[in-house]
Amino acid sequence: MWAGLRRHPWVVDVAVGPRVMGPNELGWLETGLSALSGTGLTGGERLDSVVLITGHVRSLAQQSTAPGAETDTPEKALNALMTGILTDNSERYPEAAAAFASARSSSGQDDALEFGLARIFDGLAALVAERAE
Repeated sequence: MWAGLRRHPWVVDVAVGPRVMGPNELGWLETGLSALSGTGLTGGERLDSVVLITGHVRSLAQQSTAPGAETDTPEKALNALMTGILTDNSERYPEAAAAFASARSSSGQDDALEFGLARIFDGLAALVAERAE
């Protein structure tokens, strides 16, 4: 889905709200639901899980294809834009200044997609384990 949205960013704008899904989108849904088959989650929970994952991927795809984000590293681009502002206003925004400074110096930057998906999957795994008990 990430690769498809990066290739065709217009999909983020047109595939919104209640609508009849096309064959590709329905195929993505089917794949997601199939991956959650046998987990003990209800049909509604499986649908909600796919919506949660899809929302995370769509949000980051939208950010990475927005005007001015002509880079494969949107977090680094944002960091570059914010560095001066946060340096000049570090007393007012100490947590933001520290977090951006830490991100600049670490290898964990530009990992929002994988980090978010891992946290979502951890939460779903915890729910599945709880249901199995």
